[in-house]
Amino acid sequence: MATFAKPENALKRAEELINVGQKQDALQVLHDLITSRRYRAWQKTHEKIMLKYIELCVDMRRGRFAKDGLIQYRIICQQVNINSLEEVIKHFMDLSTKRAELARSQAQALEEALDVDDLEADKRPEDLMLSYVSGEKGKERSDRELVTPWFKFLWETYRTVLEILRNNSKLMALYADTAHRAFQFCKQYKRTTEFRRLCEIIRNHLANLNKYRDQRDRPDLSSPESLHFYLDTRFEQLKVATELELWQEAFRSVEDIYGLTSMVKKMPKSSLMAVYYAKLTEIFWISSSHLYHAYAWFKLFQLQKSFNKNLSQKDLQLIASSVLLAALSAPPYDHMKTASHLKLEHEKERNIMMYNLIGFNIDVKPETGEVLSRSTLLMDLVSKGVMTYVTQEVKDLYHLLENEFLPLDLASKVQPLLTKISKLGGKLSSASSVPEVQLSQYIPALEKVATLRLLQQVSHVYQTMKVETLTKMVPFFDFSAVERILVDAVKHKFVAIKVDHLKGAIIFGDLGFESDHLQNHLGVLGTNLTKSRLMINPSPSRVSKLSDMLPSLAEIIDKEHKRLLARKTIIEKRKEDQERQLIEMEREEETKRLKQQKKAEEAEQMRLATEFQERKNQRILREIEEREREEAQALLNDVEKRIKKKGKKPIIEGEKVTKQTLMELALQEQVRERQEMEKKLQKLIKTMDHFERAKREEAAPLIEAAYERRLGEEKLHHERQQQLEVELSRGRHDGDVKEKYRLHRVMEHKMQFQERVMKCRRGEYDRMRSEREERLSQVLQARKEEREIKRKMLYWVRTEEERLKKLHEEEEARKREEQELEERERLRKEAILRGTPIDMPARPSEILGAGSIAPAAAPAPALAAAGSGSSGGKYVPRFRRSEPSGQAPPPPAESDRWGAGKKDDRGAPTSDKWRPSATSGSKTWSSSRFSR
Repeated sequence: MATFAKPENALKRAEELINVGQKQDALQVLHDLITSRRYRAWQKTHEKIMLKYIELCVDMRRGRFAKDGLIQYRIICQQVNINSLEEVIKHFMDLSTKRAELARSQAQALEEALDVDDLEADKRPEDLMLSYVSGEKGKERSDRELVTPWFKFLWETYRTVLEILRNNSKLMALYADTAHRAFQFCKQYKRTTEFRRLCEIIRNHLANLNKYRDQRDRPDLSSPESLHFYLDTRFEQLKVATELELWQEAFRSVEDIYGLTSMVKKMPKSSLMAVYYAKLTEIFWISSSHLYHAYAWFKLFQLQKSFNKNLSQKDLQLIASSVLLAALSAPPYDHMKTASHLKLEHEKERNIMMYNLIGFNIDVKPETGEVLSRSTLLMDLVSKGVMTYVTQEVKDLYHLLENEFLPLDLASKVQPLLTKISKLGGKLSSASSVPEVQLSQYIPALEKVATLRLLQQVSHVYQTMKVETLTKMVPFFDFSAVERILVDAVKHKFVAIKVDHLKGAIIFGDLGFESDHLQNHLGVLGTNLTKSRLMINPSPSRVSKLSDMLPSLAEIIDKEHKRLLARKTIIEKRKEDQERQLIEMEREEETKRLKQQKKAEEAEQMRLATEFQERKNQRILREIEEREREEAQALLNDVEKRIKKKGKKPIIEGEKVTKQTLMELALQEQVRERQEMEKKLQKLIKTMDHFERAKREEAAPLIEAAYERRLGEEKLHHERQQQLEVELSRGRHDGDVKEKYRLHRVMEHKMQFQERVMKCRRGEYDRMRSEREERLSQVLQARKEEREIKRKMLYWVRTEEERLKKLHEEEEARKREEQELEERERLRKEAILRGTPIDMPARPSEILGAGSIAPAAAPAPALAAAGSGSSGGKYVPRFRRSEPSGQAPPPPAESDRWGAGKKDDRGAPTSDKWRPSATSGSKTWSSSRFSR
C-alpha cells in the first residue's frame, strides 16, 4: 500500500489514475487512505476525498467499498462534523439514483429503437442465434444487462445507508428520508420482495434499539422529534404496502405502529390517525373481516367528525352511510357459537388484539369482558347519533333488515334500495386522508344478509315451503347460491332448515339426525356384503355342480390364464427393450446437442467479452476527450464573460486558443479581480471608520445625559427601598417583642421540664458510659491475655526449633568424625600392608596424591608435630591437638579468610576461620563444625 505524506497527494494521484482510465487503482488508493489510521487526523480534506471516493464506488458499482468507507467516515465525523457525513450520504444516494434512472432510460431508448416494422432486417445473425438459444426477448435481455445491475446497486445503497444511520440520534431525519426513498423505489418498480425485506430491516433496527439501551448515540424514542420520524416512516410503510397490495405486510405495519405508540405511551396526530384507520378499513375488507372493517370505519367517522373542521355535510353523510352499511354487511350470527374451547380462547385473544388495534387503547384490560359484536356496534351507532347523518335509502335499509318483520316482501323491498345505494359514492373533497368511498362494494354482502333475514323470518312462520316459492322470494340469487347460504347458516345454528330434493320442499324446524332409521345400519351393511361375496366367489357345492356340467372347464381356464400371462410377459419385455433403445438414442443426441451448445456459448462469450473490452476502451477515451473539451469550453466561456463585463475586446472565435492559454488568462483575470476587490475593501474600511467615529461623537453627550438621569432615578429608588426596609424591620421587632412577653409566663415551666429531662438523660448517660468502660476493659484484658499466650507459644516454638537444629548439627558432626576416623584407620592399615612407617601424614591426600611411594627420609612437619605429642605415636584428631607454646600456625591465605576455597580431609569445602583465642593473645585455629 502506497503511503502519502498529505491526503492531497493521494487525491491528486487518484485523479491522475482516473484520467488514464485506471479507476480500479484509483479506488484502491482512496480506499487504503480512508481505512488507514492516519486519515483520522486529517480534517480539511475529509469531505472532498470522500466525495471523490463515493463517485468512484458508484461508477464501478462497488457497494462493499462504499460501505467500508462510510463506516470509517462515520467514526471520524460522529462527534466532530456530523453535517459532513450527511452531505456525503446524500451525495451517495443521489448518484446511485441518477445512474439507475439513466440506465432505465437507456434501456427504454434501446427498446424504442428496436420498435421498427421489419425486425429481421435490423437484427444481426448472432442476435437471432442468441435469442433462439436463450429464449429471451430484446427488452428482457437489455434490462438484464443495463437496468438490473444498477437497480441491485441502488437497493444495496439504501440498505447500506440504513445500516449506517440506524442508531444515530443526530441523523434521524436522514434515516427517515432514506427509508421513504427506499419505499418509493419499491413502489415505483413493483419490488415486492425487496419491500418485505426493507420492512423487516426497519423492524429489526427498532428491536435492536430497544434491546441495547446502553448505546452512546442511541435515539431517544421519548423525544417528540424522534417519535415523529419513526411514526412517519411506519405510516409511509403502511401506505406503500396497501398500494402494492401486500396486505399481510400492511397488517404487520399496523402492528408496528401500535407497538411503537404503546412503547412511548403517546398518541399520534389526528391526520396520521385518519390514514391509519383508512388503511385498516382496506385491510379488513380484503381479508373479509366485515365486523372489524365496520369498527374501523366507525373510528374513522368519529375522528373526522371531531378533528376535521372543514368536513362538509355531504362528505359526513357519505362516511356515516359507509359506517352503517359496513356494520349491516357483517354476518348476523356468531361464527364461534359451535367452536371448541381451544378455538374460543384463540378467538378471545384475537378479539382483544383487534380491539387494541381498532380502539387504539394503550392499556386494555382483558377482564373487562368487552367483545366486538355486530349487535353492540349497531347499538353504538344508534346511541351516538350516526343514524342522523346517513342517507334516507341507507336508513330505510337498516329498518327493513333490523326492525321490520316482512317474511314474504323483505327481498322485494330491499332490492330497489340496494339499486339506489349502489349509485352513491365518490371522492371526498374535504377529507383527503379518507379513500374513495364506493357504497356499491357492500351490495353482495347486504344481499346475503337480506337472504339470511328472509330465511330466519320465514322459519318463524312456515313449517314447509316449496323450493320454487323460496326461489321466487329471493331475487338476488339462484337456488344453488341460496342453498350454500342456508348450509352456512345451519352450520352456525342461525336457522334450522332441511332441504328435501326428492320432494322439492324445504322443511323448517329442528329435525335432529333421524336416529331411528340409523339403528340397524351396520347389520344391513353386513348382509349386503355377504351377498356380494357369494356372487363373486360361489360356494363349493355350487362349484361341484358346474364341474359336473363342464368337466374340462377348469383345465381350459388354467391353460388360457398361463398363456395370457406368458404373452403379457413377452410384450412387456419387448416394450422395455424398445424403451431402453429410445432412451439411449435420446441420451446420445442430448450429449451431442449439449456439446455443440457449449461450444457455441463459449465462442459467443469470447466474442462478447472482446467486444465489451473494445467498447470499454473506446468509451474511456471518449470520456477523457469529452471531459477535456468541456473543461476548455467552460474556461473559455468564463473568460469571455469576464472580459465582456469589463468592456474589453472579446477573444476572436476563429483564433486558435489552447487549454493552457485559457488557464493562464483565467488566472490573470482572477488575480486582477482579487486586487480590485482588495482596493474596494480598503476604501470601504476607511469609510466605515469615519462613519463610526462620527456616530460615537454624536452619541457621547446623549449617553452622558442618560447616565445622569438614570443615576437620579436609581438614587430615589434606593432611598424608597431603604425607608421601606426600616419600616418592615420596626414592624417585625414590635411583633417579636409582643411574642416574647406572651411566652414569658411559661418560661418557668419550660425550665423545670428541661431540668427534669436533662437529669434523666444524664443518669442514663452515666450508666451507659460505665457499662461501655467495663466492656472495653474486659475486651482489652482478653486481648492482652491472647497476645501473651501467642508470644509464649511463639517463643516455645522458636526454642524447640533451635534445640532440634543443634541436635541435628551435633549428629551430623558426630557422623563426619566417625567417617573421618574410619578413613584414617583404613589408610593406616593400607600403609602398614605396603611397608610404610607407622607414623602417617596428617592428611590422607598426601599419600594418595603422590604418583609412587617414596622412601621416608624425614617426617613431615605435621607428622612430627603429631609424633611429638603426649600420645606417643598415637593418632590424635586435629581438633584435640595442641600447638607448641610460642609457636603459632601460619595464617590462612587471603582467599581462605572466610573459608572460601578451603577443603576438609575428604575434599569438601569447610567454613573454618581464624579467630582470636580467649585464653591467649595469639591466634589459634578452630573449626566451626565442632564449636559450641
